[in-house]
Amino acid sequence: MSTRRFSLLCASPLSRSGRLIAGSLIAALMASASPAAAQAASIEPRVKKLETEMRAVQRKVFPGGSDRFFEPEISAPAAAPSTTGTSASAPITDLLQRVDTLENQITRLTAQTEENGFKLGQLEKRLVQLEDKAAQAAAAAVAPVAATTGTMGSGTGAAPARVTPAAPTTAAGAAAAAPSAERVAAVSRIEKPETTDAGEDAYLYGYRLWEAKFLPEAQAQLRFALDKHPKHKRTSYTRNLLGRAYLDDGKPSAAAKMFAENYEKEPKGDRAPESLYFLGESLIKLNEKPKACIAFAELAEVYPDVAAGRLSDRLASGRRNAGCK
Repeated sequence: MSTRRFSLLCASPLSRSGRLIAGSLIAALMASASPAAAQAASIEPRVKKLETEMRAVQRKVFPGGSDRFFEPEISAPAAAPSTTGTSASAPITDLLQRVDTLENQITRLTAQTEENGFKLGQLEKRLVQLEDKAAQAAAAAVAPVAATTGTMGSGTGAAPARVTPAAPTTAAGAAAAAPSAERVAAVSRIEKPETTDAGEDAYLYGYRLWEAKFLPEAQAQLRFALDKHPKHKRTSYTRNLLGRAYLDDGKPSAAAKMFAENYEKEPKGDRAPESLYFLGESLIKLNEKPKACIAFAELAEVYPDVAAGRLSDRLASGRRNAGCK
């Protein structure tokens, strides 16, 4: 076909009509694609918002996280190149793929959170077990040393007093309070009396521990004797010996309370005068010398025979040390 004939054909009315039809078809195609594009445009902001929130959750749950747990950023998969143009449904497909990615991320985060919660629960249980063991060790350290087995021996001495150390509240404190194997062996060599009088045996064993300078053990044993035999004839001896064990162990405050308790509860007890004297000595250690003089004066007034007899030398020395007039 010649160039002239082609020009005439394009200029013909039929050719112009064909161009109008082609334009109408193109407009129709664009109109048919617009709903999908509009739908994609409406979903896009929501997906972007979800992606932003997911990244924030990732940073919160996994601070300093790595690719082992999640993808650092969420991005849509790259579209495959096409020589025939882009389909109108491609934006929808892209958004659906991104939503699937978000759902997978949420699933992984949920599983990891549940696993972390389980591990935290296990750690809390372990901590409770450790605290229970520490408390048991502390209780064992101050438990009564005596179970009254052995052979009866002689024991009549002066009535010392008892100390009960506070139970440690931490594992380190419990370990510090636990006696060494050597000390346990030495204590086990102290003879335990065994007679028909359990109250007497309990007091005598505490006295032997005190005499051997096992002061914490003596304190525990004497407290045990008081708790198990509160009405025994040896209670005045036991309280007084317990006070002396406190005093010898460098605990004058506890000692003073025990001596005062013994005097108040049993003023006619066998060791009430001694408790007044040692109360004065405890108050001197506490730098309460005027009060110590009051205790010595009480001893001289209530028990004049004892003050002038077996306690005369000690009482005179105590008054001098307290500066009593």
